[in-house]
Amino acid sequence: MQKQKIIGTEIESTRIIYGCMNLGNNRNRAELTDREMKTEAVRTINAALEQGINFFDHADIYGKGKSEEMFSEIWQVHPGLREKIFLQSKCGIRFEGDPTYHSPHRFDFTYEHIVKSVEGSLKRLNTDYLDILLLHRPDPLVEPEEVAKAFNDLRWSGKVKYFGVSNHTGYQIDLLKKFVDQPILINQLEFNLIHSDLINAGVITNQRNPKDFIRGEGTLDYCRLNNITIQAWSPLALGSFDDDNNLTKVISEIAKNKNVSSEAIVTAWLLRHPAKIQPVIGTRRAERIAAICKADSIELTRDEWYKLFIAGRGEGLP
Repeated sequence: MQKQKIIGTEIESTRIIYGCMNLGNNRNRAELTDREMKTEAVRTINAALEQGINFFDHADIYGKGKSEEMFSEIWQVHPGLREKIFLQSKCGIRFEGDPTYHSPHRFDFTYEHIVKSVEGSLKRLNTDYLDILLLHRPDPLVEPEEVAKAFNDLRWSGKVKYFGVSNHTGYQIDLLKKFVDQPILINQLEFNLIHSDLINAGVITNQRNPKDFIRGEGTLDYCRLNNITIQAWSPLALGSFDDDNNLTKVISEIAKNKNVSSEAIVTAWLLRHPAKIQPVIGTRRAERIAAICKADSIELTRDEWYKLFIAGRGEGLP
């Protein structure tokens, strides 16, 4: 698989990232034992490694910590693997009931929570450091000085090498950058063919009556201008492309012409963008991981890219 350098780091990452949210996650499935989840996790990670993927995305909340714990099983199978791959985790989301019954669902960028979260992730992942730490969702009560202190302590202790954010606008990033010494290098955002607001925001600029009210906040252009790598979460939109007959038809036609799966075409659409977007895939099925990764060798033409974009928008361009 082709690799790309994450600007501002020594990381040579594969263009496609594996997202570990579903490892150890029993949601919508029959209960599995820990042993069954560990076996499944190792099988899934191996499937990603076989495709050449070297970058794995986590968050402290995935499976309420179980996903990171299950991932650590891979060290038993591949003892020398840690220095060959890159691990990223996220923090800042706190669930209802944590730590007390009356605690609401909220976001938390306090010094104490960031540091505690990283230490928990390191323990569950059974590693000494994270390559990248992301702040998961913007905290309206953020005190950037606290974030700066947390980042400094984590960086100089060797627990985190690089830093970024998720679901942040350019202005929110600028607020952090005013206080944080370390560069903000990543912004992980929801991005796919039917959630293309980051692109649409620029397309409908100066339109009097756009069909939809879209708030892209110039985030895509901001990231490109500031050398911030965009990672796309939910690149396959949880399979909801099938709900749109016209979009499904366009995807299927291009997939048939290129002799690949529809998932590969949807992923290739993101890879074709000059921002060098990195899709974060999360399927547990080995054959689907392989099918998606064929996107790495697909080069969509401008016409094909625009056909997909227009079909995903659900209307023609201005």
